[in-house]
Amino acid sequence: MNTGASWPTPIEAEARVLRMQTKLHQWATDDPERRFVDLFNLVADPAFLLTAWRRVRGNRGARTAGIDGQTANSIEAGRGEEAFLADLRADLRARSFRPLPVRERMIPKAGGKRRRLGIPTVRDRVVQAALKLVLEPIFEADFAPCSYGFRPGRRAQDAIAEIHFLASRSYEWVLDADISACFDEIDHRALVARVRDRIGDKRVLALVAAFLRAGVLGEDGIERDTATGTPQGGILSPLLANIALSVLDEHFAAAWAAMGANCGARQQRRLHGGATYRLVRYADDFVVLVAGTREHAEARRREVETVLAPMGLRLSEAKTRIAHIDEGFDFLGFRIVRQPKRGSDKRAIYTYPAKNSLAEIKAKVRAMTRGATDLSLAILLHRLNPVLRGWTAYFRHGVSKRTFNYLRAFVWRRVVCWLRHKYLRANWKQLRRHCLSGWWPTEGEAVLFNPAAVTVSRYRFRGTKIPSPWAERVRSAGCPTT
Repeated sequence: MNTGASWPTPIEAEARVLRMQTKLHQWATDDPERRFVDLFNLVADPAFLLTAWRRVRGNRGARTAGIDGQTANSIEAGRGEEAFLADLRADLRARSFRPLPVRERMIPKAGGKRRRLGIPTVRDRVVQAALKLVLEPIFEADFAPCSYGFRPGRRAQDAIAEIHFLASRSYEWVLDADISACFDEIDHRALVARVRDRIGDKRVLALVAAFLRAGVLGEDGIERDTATGTPQGGILSPLLANIALSVLDEHFAAAWAAMGANCGARQQRRLHGGATYRLVRYADDFVVLVAGTREHAEARRREVETVLAPMGLRLSEAKTRIAHIDEGFDFLGFRIVRQPKRGSDKRAIYTYPAKNSLAEIKAKVRAMTRGATDLSLAILLHRLNPVLRGWTAYFRHGVSKRTFNYLRAFVWRRVVCWLRHKYLRANWKQLRRHCLSGWWPTEGEAVLFNPAAVTVSRYRFRGTKIPSPWAERVRSAGCPTT
């Protein structure tokens, strides 16, 4: 790509980036040993920087400033998009670009704990996005099918579908693992070494290392070095975490290949007292499903600890456990358990919304319907509906109908209580006439979303047939694939 090219239009930039990504992915797929040695010019290319800027500006985080106090809107209103990108490109090409420390923000977690979120400056976010545009197609060629988190074209429902598929086929013991402070403890040297396996451009490696060492400006105003970890919140962090955790994918893929070339060989292995096992991973959340005994599952736990140790990672003693599928376990918000079918002696695998997931959506609804009676009902409904719609869309591929019916009744009750507080002197007849058309909260064109109306369906397990967007583009263009 011509590094001296003028600034393209956004549509031209997207097309040029997609063409180049397709080539990178194809080259990486065709030659698993290839190291890419001239990528920095792509990072500083006008098309990549403009596409990266557009994606940063389109994110919700564009309204959040880093330590320099600038947001995407303030940059556009001040220097302007073209001047900002021209200066950034000049700094990159002159090798004078230096990332600033991320701004620390502590986010509440379940159980009263908090996790660290790092907010980079908009300038750093654009460079990280450009780096991701260049690196992601290359590493996607290497990532294993068992990894689903933060990858194009893959969803949490794919991971749940694979667990359902395996648990229905004798994989009854589950190592439900949790990595302790994964994003905070990844060893930088080990991570950069894995990036170096594919990337030979020292300028790109230096840029990745610079982001890892950028530091954190704490909420207390004290700047701290980042000797380990990839600060959660950066655009590049999920990709780097996947690169680090792919050691697990590769280990279990090699183990699976050693268990036998076909299902008959693996069945013979189990008949002779051995075990077969599979990994299903979504970012730093993963399970190992074992067709064997509890002792085999315990051995997998020790195996996982050995694999993670070189990356500076360890399992959480408190949150890592071994469970039988009949006991059930929670994963990605779902409760996965084997139970007898109603009216039958057969048992089947069911995936429900977990109790914690239901408690979280109820807490959000309570918070939105507590006080704030100075708002109109229409505004309240416009705030509630996206939350309810998103939650039910996530869980509609499970055994969720009863939960959706319960949520419908809960939300109705909360909104009606809010209305009773808003109109203290109104009786039921007045409320029904003005706010409860057909007993359902309505104001003008705003109607409360009905969770019970969401259709529930089984998610189709796609297995290894999930194409990358770049491989799909090659096929649609009639180009040969490997």
